[in-house]
Amino acid sequence: MTDPQRSLYCFGLGYSALQLAARMGASGWRIGGTVRSEGKAESLRMRGIEADTFDAGMAPPDESDWLVSIPPTDAGCPAFAKAGDWADTARSITYLSTTGVYGDLGGAWAFEWSPLNPQSTRAEARVLAECQWASTNRPLAIVRLPGIYGPGRSPLDRVRSGSARRIVKPGQVFSRVHVDDIASGLEAILLTGARGVFHLTDDEPAPPQDVIAHAAALLGTAPPPEIAIEDADLSPMAASFYAECKRVSNARAKSALGWRPAYPTYREGLAAIAHAEA
Repeated sequence: MTDPQRSLYCFGLGYSALQLAARMGASGWRIGGTVRSEGKAESLRMRGIEADTFDAGMAPPDESDWLVSIPPTDAGCPAFAKAGDWADTARSITYLSTTGVYGDLGGAWAFEWSPLNPQSTRAEARVLAECQWASTNRPLAIVRLPGIYGPGRSPLDRVRSGSARRIVKPGQVFSRVHVDDIASGLEAILLTGARGVFHLTDDEPAPPQDVIAHAAALLGTAPPPEIAIEDADLSPMAASFYAECKRVSNARAKSALGWRPAYPTYREGLAAIAHAEA
């Protein structure tokens, strides 16, 4: 007797969720989820994904594994507001959150058990959304992600477009993760049934200006000049990112999931993107 087909239902078939959907679909999983527009839903249906618009309604199969990647509002997670009452039909729930919930650690390491100290309304909304899903009492994995990059969304694109800036704040580092490594980590969570909080991030938190310089070198172009942060005229959103400095540990994900990032630093990740786009 064969095992029943497992189902993945994604509340928000965006950049990271679609990468996971492709991975699980290739393994025989049934894939469904929500998008913002009917046009996007129709294009995904043509690819075998049972997509519908979020406002039109949704029908996760019973015993499906839920992935929630919709950004929160001040009221928490929109998917929880819409589907929380029938979360008990889910086999498991995985919520994609952010490492911004830890606030500024002055360059110190953030672990999954580090105290939450949200310092922006966005981070406060993430904490609220995490608590909402935890209240369902379903098997839950909360995945706190750092900066995400990948094909079509990397420093290479910003260098090509001329929009890249090398803003320098002494001691500033960010953690980041390639979208492929998010997908492989989420697959490991689904297949192992792991629960709790996990960080999916690469091995090397790095100064953002170094990442831009490396992207420019891969493209054979001169890097943009360095700009001191006090001269950068940052938007409030950008300034809030530079107000927080932390290094994010991936040790628990490696130990509990047997996961390893295929791109352990931005150098391998950007090189793979540049090679694929050449």
